[in-house]
Amino acid sequence: MYGRSRLTLLMALVLAVSAAVPAVGAAAATATAQDGPVDATTADAGSADADSLARTQADCGYPYSAEDATGTEVTLEERPERITTLNPSAAQTMWEIGGEDQVVGVTQYASYLEGADERENVSAAGFGVSVETVVGTNPDLVLAPNASSAETVQALRDAGVTVFHFPAATTIEDVREKTTRIGRLTGNCAGAAETNAWMDANVDAAAEATADVDDVRVIYPLGGGYVAGTETFIDAMVSVSGGANVAAERNLTGYPQVNDEVVVELAPDYLVVTGFSAYLVGQEPYASTPAVENDDVVEVNRSWMNQPAPRSVVMGVRSLTEGFHPEAAAEAEFRSRQEVAASMETETATATETATPETTTQAESTRTTDADGTSTATPGFGVVAALFAVLSSALLARRAR
Repeated sequence: MYGRSRLTLLMALVLAVSAAVPAVGAAAATATAQDGPVDATTADAGSADADSLARTQADCGYPYSAEDATGTEVTLEERPERITTLNPSAAQTMWEIGGEDQVVGVTQYASYLEGADERENVSAAGFGVSVETVVGTNPDLVLAPNASSAETVQALRDAGVTVFHFPAATTIEDVREKTTRIGRLTGNCAGAAETNAWMDANVDAAAEATADVDDVRVIYPLGGGYVAGTETFIDAMVSVSGGANVAAERNLTGYPQVNDEVVVELAPDYLVVTGFSAYLVGQEPYASTPAVENDDVVEVNRSWMNQPAPRSVVMGVRSLTEGFHPEAAAEAEFRSRQEVAASMETETATATETATPETTTQAESTRTTDADGTSTATPGFGVVAALFAVLSSALLARRAR
């Protein structure tokens, strides 16, 4: 099926999917670990009340301690000025919340971010990260999403590096909490709050637009027989966009591998693909599904679908809603980052003036973004790059043979 060594390719598939989406292969072992308790300061950072941004940032002080997914209490005595990220989702989040200037190291798959090529590439040859290179960035803090192996995290800690390991993000709420936590760890609480407000506004718009329409039955294949099941942030985006993941009909959770017969029996009405997986449309079993036969195929930027980070959620739910329910999407009140920031500034100013008329200080907006998702004020919002590059390389090699 895949050339000389089907087993070798399947292993590459597992590794590639683990790097991009949570709870596959070895990553599943750490996915059950929970984030530490959210304290009052962190909770404030996740809200966007009228006067919360300035107060949130004022409360974003140090020392600060939080328990990570490994059960380790991570303490920061002062704001980290040198941060290395071990996964594109963490890098994207840092750019979104206004912390890109603190980032000194990124992986190769974060190259889509404007200015990322000026940071140290900490990726190892083939797969994963180079512990030696990460240590060489002299970081004050390393942000390690759940796809980072426990062995890598421990090796960095043994080298004296402060690492915060995140649990898997299986819901949109998890993405929100991770954004808040990264903001709190890095001293960008107000930026995290604004980012979450933007994400929430668009998720709510999608949910409201599709509230009165019938859900369409959807499948999202990852390649190599793997699909996105329930209990994943991808499933959450499909659901809020007016879709019903057919994996739920077989109680398929996480990112399972299913055989062709199951796909045919599930008979999805809509197929979600990316530029990476579009070739599946012309191959069995997907070519025999009602989705392909009726040309109900929705193509979405693969990073919007595969990266558990705030911009991915915003653009993912927009794209899915437009693909599943174009008429409802046309009526949806999707909001740009610029609109959300301006609204929050106005609300903050009004609340401040009401409370203390002589004071007109406003919470600073950390980002302004056009409706198409591009930054209009500061750099850092380039087109998201491919997360499944390892899998892509394997498939390209297969096709070349």
